Amino acid sequence: MSYDESQAPARRPFSRSTVTVALAALVAGGLAGWLVWQGTNGSDGGGPPAAMSPHGGGGAGSSPSSSPSGSPGAPGDDEPGDGDPAAEPLAGKLVVIDPGHNPHNAEHTAEINKPVKYGNSTKECDTTGTSTNDGYAEARFTLDVAHRVRALLEKQGAKVRFTQDGDRPWGPCVDERAEIGNKAKADAALSIHADGAPEGDRGFHVILPALVKGGGADTSEIVAPSRALGGLIVGTFADATGTKPSNYIGAGTGLDVRKDLGGLTLSTVPKVMVECGNMRDPKDAALVKSAAWRQKAAEGLAEGVSGFLAK
Repeated sequence: MSYDESQAPARRPFSRSTVTVALAALVAGGLAGWLVWQGTNGSDGGGPPAAMSPHGGGGAGSSPSSSPSGSPGAPGDDEPGDGDPAAEPLAGKLVVIDPGHNPHNAEHTAEINKPVKYGNSTKECDTTGTSTNDGYAEARFTLDVAHRVRALLEKQGAKVRFTQDGDRPWGPCVDERAEIGNKAKADAALSIHADGAPEGDRGFHVILPALVKGGGADTSEIVAPSRALGGLIVGTFADATGTKPSNYIGAGTGLDVRKDLGGLTLSTVPKVMVECGNMRDPKDAALVKSAAWRQKAAEGLAEGVSGFLAK
């Protein structure tokens, strides 16, 4: 998360041009639905409504289901588009976005507490996620950022699928979240979260899948590309948001490797989980509650994914 004394590095031209193209395409295409969503959910503390109880440790769960990706408007005849690789550099690419936790999980604790198998171990289906001390839920944050990332990637021609969009009564479980990306044969999968660590722990980190083989899990083919994706996101997220990598996980690298997260362990496509900040720290909490900062976070995530897919 952000540190007040830090100075954000100069934004790379790619970031600015990506956002410029995205905004221009939105105006030209007349995405009225998207703009309405921004108007209703894009303000500070916005996002889909959620009746959630705080529950620590945002990193261990996520939420699933599948949602429509939304259709960007077609460019005018006098504008680049429709097959123009410069206008849509991600055409033909599919990204699965996994917004951490379902806003309705708190209403279905019996279901989400049931164990599911991942690799050689088991874990609860999902959790409710964490929240800021004043009740801004992780599930609201993750859906808000996910919508913003989707819009940016779609403007570059990518197809985007959600694992859940607040459109399910609960879940899906961690194994199903992984399976959604696997069945789609996604070119990349991104799980968006925020952490619930003690006050004073600040910053973001990217979780990578460890090498796991057994119990139906085999990450041997995705460890290297997932690390490449995660490494790019560390740089682009820091650049876009002006925040620093975690001061409590990753020894300053912004990277963490874990084998206990089913959403990563069961994935067969390149996938990372991003803890965008610590919702339990007041300074980080102020950032995640800011619509302007959430947009920057989305830009950083989208730029990292774009850089990975462009290679």
